[in-house]
Amino acid sequence: MTGKQWEGFSKFREDFRRQCQEWNDSFRGMLEPLQRDASRKDTPEYPVETSVVYNQSLDQVTAEAEIKLIVIGDNPGKDEQRLCNQRYLVGQAGKLAAGFFSRNPDLGIDFRRDTIILNKTPVHTAKTTHLRHLLKYGPPEIRELIDESQSWMARETAALHQALAAVGQSEVGNQPGTGGCQLWLVGYAELKGRGLFLGYRDQLARSYQVQDGGDMVAAWNQVRVYQHFSMNRFTIDLAESVVTGRVDGSLSLQEQLACLGAIHRREIFGV
Repeated sequence: MTGKQWEGFSKFREDFRRQCQEWNDSFRGMLEPLQRDASRKDTPEYPVETSVVYNQSLDQVTAEAEIKLIVIGDNPGKDEQRLCNQRYLVGQAGKLAAGFFSRNPDLGIDFRRDTIILNKTPVHTAKTTHLRHLLKYGPPEIRELIDESQSWMARETAALHQALAAVGQSEVGNQPGTGGCQLWLVGYAELKGRGLFLGYRDQLARSYQVQDGGDMVAAWNQVRVYQHFSMNRFTIDLAESVVTGRVDGSLSLQEQLACLGAIHRREIFGV
């Protein structure tokens, strides 16, 4: 990283750590019973160890790192919240993501080394859909927390991305492996309709706009939207898009990813 990139990352990391601790201290007593209750119908019993999860993988990033990609998942699941982990995408979805990059070395990305993994909210539930239980049965403070956490994550992640993308932009679309830093927003379904993450979606769009003119800042061109890695939806969607002709199969994998990610971005954001 350049000096400015490292400065931007370090600020984000410290602010994120502090914010997660504040939310844990303030809301853990309300969150834990709701998180346990939400999982009872469809998830084997497990201990809730961390209600609001900071990603400790960020602590391993050094100034010498070359961050090529920011991946935004949904929220920390039961593996991510364990005290022995407290890292994002370490369950089955994370294994599928890592496998995709290891099978495609031409992308030039080591998923665990070159990628920053964040979420749309650090509030834990065993399954993302369980957030609806928290919203329905929790006190107003819980809804406010989930809304606030989405806005905070979108705003601060956009600032981090713009700091990392400001240097080394490629002349061929800032594709992974070409020197730019992309942001991949995975989890397409909950960003539309009555999805759980509309607050994140709307704040993210606002955060990339130039205040005086309304034009999207340059880093917006490096934002991509995809289906989630869970249940292999990311890979299935890419393959189906090629088969149906939505994405040109004669393109390189980098170009196919850029094309599909931009298509989904326009579907979600309109730009």
